Amino acid sequence: AKVVAVSLLTLASGQLLAAECAVTVDSTDQMSFNTKEIVIDKSCKTFTVNLTHSGSLPKNVMGHNVVLTKTADMAGVATDGMSAGIDKNYLKDGDTRIIAHTKIIGAGEKDSVTFDVSKLKAGEDYSFFCSFPGHNSMMKGAVILK
Repeated sequence: AKVVAVSLLTLASGQLLAAECAVTVDSTDQMSFNTKEIVIDKSCKTFTVNLTHSGSLPKNVMGHNVVLTKTADMAGVATDGMSAGIDKNYLKDGDTRIIAHTKIIGAGEKDSVTFDVSKLKAGEDYSFFCSFPGHNSMMKGAVILK
């Protein structure tokens, strides 16, 4: 019975190692993310982005979020979100171009978002960015479906 249990355990951990269906992205007071790309394994049913802020400034001064869109929609979503204000995470209500987003966080805070990987289509270009006004020129990267 012990042998069976061990092999089942090995099988289970092997499957867990197959695909990491989450990523942690850190943001800073220097208006940067610690990564330029988020790789999503297409075997993942859902994917979670955990956002942290290792800086010392509050969210109204140096707040950050992670917004996921098609690359072609990024500029429009960011522009439309500017007038929405911080209480709406600088995102327009009901913007269907947004695939997923966290809320705006400040120093020492964290937030996460989990979304359905089936929302992403192979061969399409996706990006992640911060929608805090003026940040997306530096705070952006590619989302790659593998």
